[in-house]
Amino acid sequence: MMASEMASNTFPWLTLAIFVPIVFGLLVLAVGRDDRPGLTRGLSLIGSIAGFLVTIPLYTGFDSKTAAMQFVEKTSWIEAFNVNYHLGIDGISLWFVLLTAFITIIVVLAGWEVITSRVAQYMAAFLILSGLMVGVFAALDGMLFYVFFEATLIPMYIIIGVWGGPNRVYAAFKFFLYTLMGSLLTLVAFIYLWHASGGSFDILTWQQTKLGYTPQILIFVALLAAFAVKVPMWPVHTWLPDAHVEAPTGGSIVLAAIMLKLGAYGFLRFSLPIAPDASHSLAGLMITLSLIAVIYIGLVAIVQDDMKKLVAYSSVAHMGFVTLGFFIFNTAGVEGAIVQMISHGFVSGAMFMCIGVLYDRMHSRRIADYGGVVNVMPRFATFFILFSMANSGLPATSGFVGEFMVIMGAVEHNFWIGLLAATALILGASYSLWMVKRVVLGDIANDHVRELTDINRREFVILGVMAIAVLYMGIYPKPFTDVMHVSVEALLQHVAVSKL
Repeated sequence: MMASEMASNTFPWLTLAIFVPIVFGLLVLAVGRDDRPGLTRGLSLIGSIAGFLVTIPLYTGFDSKTAAMQFVEKTSWIEAFNVNYHLGIDGISLWFVLLTAFITIIVVLAGWEVITSRVAQYMAAFLILSGLMVGVFAALDGMLFYVFFEATLIPMYIIIGVWGGPNRVYAAFKFFLYTLMGSLLTLVAFIYLWHASGGSFDILTWQQTKLGYTPQILIFVALLAAFAVKVPMWPVHTWLPDAHVEAPTGGSIVLAAIMLKLGAYGFLRFSLPIAPDASHSLAGLMITLSLIAVIYIGLVAIVQDDMKKLVAYSSVAHMGFVTLGFFIFNTAGVEGAIVQMISHGFVSGAMFMCIGVLYDRMHSRRIADYGGVVNVMPRFATFFILFSMANSGLPATSGFVGEFMVIMGAVEHNFWIGLLAATALILGASYSLWMVKRVVLGDIANDHVRELTDINRREFVILGVMAIAVLYMGIYPKPFTDVMHVSVEALLQHVAVSKL
């Protein structure tokens, strides 16, 4: 059985992790002006760093020997329907809170010189979005989760629609409608669970509620409608390439590094523990959809002529590994999937940052417009090749650890599923190295490339920090897996027990 929660902590670290960036975002909106961009950027950087600092005690004070929820806060919110402001984290959600706060600093620095209009609104949108995403990972009340989950759409919709490319309005609408429509069924499922659990929106209570087989299937399908779109799984993935291509660099980084994880996290917190029998029954479907994402979308990535689209499709393929790991129901698979989620946050964020560096200089994402970049941007080329190797699953990078664990878990579950999943390593190497060859290596292709300048100090710091994270996690993943291990074991034990 899954443990419920530890005694409430005296200091509200999770509330600070949520509301420090939101308050700074509102402050930036209030005092920031385009004629004083220095003040706006400085205040935004302070806010993002403060938001990260308040998450550090969550790690240093975390007890990895228990699966119980920690840093719990609970206050009555809407008494009539027993809705509570209820927060807490376990070994599964801790890393995503830290990752969200970390990526927010990267995003603020990424837009430091690039964004010159509506700077205050741009920075504020990311700070507010950061707090809302932390809220998703920390919420232990179903209605609170739903509010945070849906609220994240608004800042990202604005980011794509205002600072995006030529087709930004189309991409923003497509992103918003896809994700909103999928979530409506989730609200219906939450209301049913409230009724079935005796009038409670407590997620931990839902996980212990005994449901019949048919209600479990219906709830699983309803939750799948929201989480599959958010991941995104094939075939509801088509909004993602459009959103990535049109989004500004910071938008692409957050979208890939954090927002895709909201859906995957939903499977772990809701679908598996609340509907375990349905999860086992529909595992074949989920594994099939995951393998299609891994193999077919990997092939689609190979033929892309736009760097952002290529990395966007690779994200769909990598997230296919995540959902595959969840539904093979063993420790290696689930832990590998979570490690893959964290790694993908670093690697995909770094890849979009690299593409943004090139776009800022040449205003083109077309692979054919480049060639021989290493001759004029050697420091940049070093980072670009490293992150591309991590994207293809090179050993000693974070990209290898999660994929290898999922493949091993898949082999343990079924050899042929593991074999099919392993083709992703070949496909990943194909599209990643093919892009490196055409963009970075060889002779200088044209005069535009010849005029490029290497990365500046700000860009070097951003890419350097991301490189350290990718290498550290690839060489020594033990701290990451140790924190999540007990929580994953408790989840698997819970899912293995029939609720019928």
